[in-house]
Amino acid sequence: MDLIAKERDRVLQRGARVYGLGFTLASALCFVLPGAAPTTTALVIGGVLYLVLAGAQFVVGVSRNPAWAVLALAAGLGIVAAATGFGSHALGEGGMTAMQLLVSGSLASVAIVLTGTVWRVIGLGVAFLGVAGATLLLVTPESQASLRTAGLLLLGWILAAGIGLWVTAGVPQVSKRIASIGRAHRAERQASELEAQRRQSARLLHDTVLATLTLLAHSGVGVTPQALREQAAEDARLLRQLRLGSTPTPQASGSYQLESGGEPEPVLGRTLESVKQRFGRMGLTVSWHGTGQVLLPSEVLDAFLLALAECLENVRRHSGVTEAHVTITDDETTVRAMVTDAGIGFDIADIDEAKLGFAESVVARLRDVGGNARLFSSPGAGTTVVLEVPR
Repeated sequence: MDLIAKERDRVLQRGARVYGLGFTLASALCFVLPGAAPTTTALVIGGVLYLVLAGAQFVVGVSRNPAWAVLALAAGLGIVAAATGFGSHALGEGGMTAMQLLVSGSLASVAIVLTGTVWRVIGLGVAFLGVAGATLLLVTPESQASLRTAGLLLLGWILAAGIGLWVTAGVPQVSKRIASIGRAHRAERQASELEAQRRQSARLLHDTVLATLTLLAHSGVGVTPQALREQAAEDARLLRQLRLGSTPTPQASGSYQLESGGEPEPVLGRTLESVKQRFGRMGLTVSWHGTGQVLLPSEVLDAFLLALAECLENVRRHSGVTEAHVTITDDETTVRAMVTDAGIGFDIADIDEAKLGFAESVVARLRDVGGNARLFSSPGAGTTVVLEVPR
């Protein structure tokens, strides 16, 4: 709120400076026209006071000190006094126009900054009464009808004060809208964080416990009893640590590092070789082609290896073959992995888009780090999955 109030004051000050200097310039140009000033002395004194007035209005644009507004008013009234000879001279058309622009525009600019607090509003009333009284007293009836002069004066000050009040009154509304937007942003961020946590939990269960339960449901076909026991033991440790409040950090498919205050749990390495060894124990032979080392940021590497391992898990469980080929390629901007099998294949149109295994553990996981996944398959022709992540 303090920052908003300071910005409001700056807007009011700059607005008063531009408003006042504009009318001061117009009034000065009219005042120096031939015949506008009644005497040469009045012209000289008025010119000096115009410079003082312009300087004070310029400073008003950067300072909240009311003394500068008082100086501007004093200089303006001095110009009126000099131009009218303290009420002894009648003004011509040019001089009267200059005085109207001065009192109803230039001097009225102080009304823009004399808003916002009770004392400033009181000061605004005093300033208006002073300018109005001096103008009606010094400008003779021979120059212009008093009623018209008073009307123009009142209109100019109301317009300037209205600008200041409009800006001042708009600040609380803007503050409320900013606060409302902030609350909506926080609520959206919390919802996004909760959704991300939910999706991470779903991926975690899919990559670990559900995979092991699937093996048990199929009586561990193709997997040695020892590998099955090791996988079940890792899942049991994971669930135990989660129940105690640890935070899982994915390291490889089926393996998560648990961040807690206790002893760290052993995890599988974050390399292509570790993925190959894991699926070798599970009965799937993986043939690697291309580069044997992937240099990626930690977060991108985690997503890449987890998605790759999920594709190999799908080959092991659904393709009907015991061998898969993985080709790793890279260029200046992208790392790609192509996972191919010569299995039974399937019709892509028959895939349920909400199926967790591919939609979440592969596609969504890669998209979270700016990557992508493409799937190619047809019945009897095997399956190919292309994974892409940015460097």
